[in-house]
Amino acid sequence: MIGGMARFAPLVLAWMLAAGAAWAACAPDRVALRGAWGQAQFGVEVVDEPAERAQGLMFRETLPLSSGMLFIYDYPQPVSFWMKNTLIPLDMIFVDETGLVRAVKHEAQPGDLTPIPGGDEILVVLEINGGLARRLGIGPGSQMQHEVFQDRGALWPC
Repeated sequence: MIGGMARFAPLVLAWMLAAGAAWAACAPDRVALRGAWGQAQFGVEVVDEPAERAQGLMFRETLPLSSGMLFIYDYPQPVSFWMKNTLIPLDMIFVDETGLVRAVKHEAQPGDLTPIPGGDEILVVLEINGGLARRLGIGPGSQMQHEVFQDRGALWPC
């Protein structure tokens, strides 16, 4: 899948960067990220209940390039993930309550049971296709825009 993804990556990345103007307003099913590298948007599936968070992307065989899963917690806290029963490589983007990206785990390997700590005071985690965060330049210091940050001192308000 990665080889096929690489073939279409320039087109998808151009689309995501160009979509910024079209997705200026916040919505529950999308996030925007920005930094010195540029800007990108993803359609997201929100998981905000404990059972949904426990399931995550387990057993899924694909994830569209412009999509992701957004894990939202009730309050900022230490979080840790693993890749049990996950079939595709993922990038995990750990974000605090203001929308600041605190850490990125690049290309977490399918089936790996090693804990992946995201740090303390994390409110949301965005999972996207493995390798995409590095290709776009998403890293610590990037900012995320989503409605969950609105009443929490958002760095990038809606």
